This record gives sequence, C-alpha cells and structure tokens, in this order.
Amino acid sequence: MNSHPMSTTGHHWWEAERRRTTAVQDGASGVGLVFVLIGVLGFLPGITTDFSSMTFSGTDSGAELFGIFQVSVLHNLIHIAIGLLGLFMAWFVRAARWYLIGGGVLYLLLGMYGFPVGDQDAGNFLPANTADDWLHLVLGLGMIALGLFLHTKLPKESEARGEGDFGETNRGAAR
Repeated sequence: MNSHPMSTTGHHWWEAERRRTTAVQDGASGVGLVFVLIGVLGFLPGITTDFSSMTFSGTDSGAELFGIFQVSVLHNLIHIAIGLLGLFMAWFVRAARWYLIGGGVLYLLLGMYGFPVGDQDAGNFLPANTADDWLHLVLGLGMIALGLFLHTKLPKESEARGEGDFGETNRGAAR
C-alpha cells in the first residue's frame, strides 16, 4: 500500500520534484549512459574476451568486447569520457543537441577513418577492427539523427499533465 497520498492533480508525490527535460536532453543522457556502460564493460574480464592481452593502445591489443569489438585501455577510457561528457551536456538543451550532432560527426569520421587504415596499420591507434568501424558509422548516424530530430522545447504544462484541449485529463478517457 502506498503511504504517500496522491496530490489533487492526480500526480504522484515524487513527480513534483523531477526536473523537467526536453527530448534532446533525454537523448543525450541515454547516449552518454550507454557510452559509460560500454567503457566500463570493456574493463570486465568475461565480457571482454582475451582480457589479459589488452594493451593501453595500438593494434597489439587482442581484447574484444563481447568477442567482437577490439578494445584497449585507451578505447575504453575514451568511451567513458565521451559518455560522461554527454551526461554533463545533457543538463543544457543547446549543449545536448551539440553533443549528439558533434559526437555523431566525430564517430562518422572515426568509422570512415578506420576502413582505409585497416586492423593492423600503425595508424589504428585505438585499436578498432572492422566491426568497430561499422559500429562507429551506425553510432554516428544515430547520434546525428537524434540531435536533429528530437524536440528542444518542453511541452506545455497542460500537455505534461496529460490534459486535452479543454482541460480535462486524458486518464480514463476510454469510458
């Protein structure tokens, strides 16, 4: 049984305390959280195969996240840093949009850089294999799409409460 009564507007007691965010801020938070998670997972043996062969950077690292994506200490730290940057920038609407678009462009360029460089070339400093290159391209396109198409304005207070055009609530509308 809920010991906290609902307010007269029908909201739960904790909803008044929640900071309202836009869709683009939520998108930047989600992307940032995923990057932090991936970076941390890259340091976990078992999730990262051949963990003992991980190097700081370069093509010598034989560690692969999920047995697919080649990783190194530098690669994992970059994922964590980019994720933390996204979580911070998500506090501001304009910064959240720039994080998604700018980060997307960065990942597109990284993916395009990886294909001609190859898996064993000295220029492959992260390291990144072909699976990483494809993932970077997809991440880049996805981040740019989120940055361009997610809303940057908060809904009107009445819309946030689920009210229709005439002030009636949409809860229980299917009577």
